[in-house]
Amino acid sequence: MHEQHWTVYLSGEIHTDWRDEISAGTKAAGLPVSFVSAVTNHGASDDCGVEILGPEDTSFWHDHKGAKVNAIRTRTQIARADLAVIRFGEKYRQWNAAFDAGYAVALGKPIITLHDPGLTHALKEVDGAALAVAETPAQVVRLLTYVIDGTL
Repeated sequence: MHEQHWTVYLSGEIHTDWRDEISAGTKAAGLPVSFVSAVTNHGASDDCGVEILGPEDTSFWHDHKGAKVNAIRTRTQIARADLAVIRFGEKYRQWNAAFDAGYAVALGKPIITLHDPGLTHALKEVDGAALAVAETPAQVVRLLTYVIDGTL
């Protein structure tokens, strides 16, 4: 029997279906979990600041404005979440995910990192702050099952 509903913030890499895999796995396990995330439409995320607040002359201020607008969403969702899963992929550098990890930890939120073993050395500091380091979405589902239900 589940005593509480959990909110899990999913951060990081947006070019694979890892979020869907975790969502489907927790649903199949019957876990009381809701997932929240940053905007995963890359173009919308990059351009939200200038689309809403007006154009900028340089790419620096274009990106800066977008990052600030996106931070309203991500900071609020991380603050409301019970824990965060931070995914780092091979193809792109997810600096925003590293920030999300640090922000979650600063708020006292537990984090689970998710990445391929080839990134272990590069992410050793981020992994050092994590309470678990997973290599697959299936491992994240098993972690959530254990944390929520206490079952293996």
